[in-house]
Amino acid sequence: MRRCLIAANWKMHGTVASIEAYLETLVERVGPDGPEVVVCPPFTLLPAALLIASGSEVAVGAQNCHWADAGAFTGEVAAPMLAELGAQWVIVGHSERRQHFGETDETAAARAKAAQRAGLSVIFCLGETLEQRDAGETLAVLERQSAALAGLDPALLAVAYEPVWAIGTGRNATPAQAQEAHAALRRRAGELLGAEAAGTLRILYGGSVKPDNALSLLAQSDVDGALVGGASLDVEGFCAIIHAAPGRRPGA
Repeated sequence: MRRCLIAANWKMHGTVASIEAYLETLVERVGPDGPEVVVCPPFTLLPAALLIASGSEVAVGAQNCHWADAGAFTGEVAAPMLAELGAQWVIVGHSERRQHFGETDETAAARAKAAQRAGLSVIFCLGETLEQRDAGETLAVLERQSAALAGLDPALLAVAYEPVWAIGTGRNATPAQAQEAHAALRRRAGELLGAEAAGTLRILYGGSVKPDNALSLLAQSDVDGALVGGASLDVEGFCAIIHAAPGRRPGA
């Protein structure tokens, strides 16, 4: 069985007061029988988030980590530092990191390996741009970007398909488009990780997920959850997305 996973990516938003109020509400509404829930706030809010979420069904993750365990990398945060805090997850390879901060397939893979060495679970992001989709290159892009999965531990891994053209634009892939991409990624995971791992691998959709489209997206057989951006900042909206997700679905 694959337990659905709903993750909140707060990006560069929030204050200590806002994360405390948010999580006090969220932990009351998330139980063990629904999807797994992860909240990923900015680095500065991690201690407060971990304190509030401690002992609850809500996990806490970071939005990035460096590929080195330590070193002269001003402004970066290492995976062992996150693990020491108590974080359980980290987002790697998000399209905004690729677009604005020079992330490549190679550096994303290195960050993911470092995270798993530290015992963190990874949400590994990939997806095509609008130009690549219009050129019919979606599946080729996903095949290239997913090559990084070959070196990762599937027990500490979820994959997030995030079509770049649907992030922060108000547009999103149709349920059929999401299912097509997710099915292709599961086949690719079978080649890289083996059939059993591919059957249990959780593949999330990320790209303008909102309460009004979550149900149709999460109804697709290979959509195992969502990586939610802007809509996750509102706890009521995020809870609505959580409640739209099935708790578990059969593995392949």
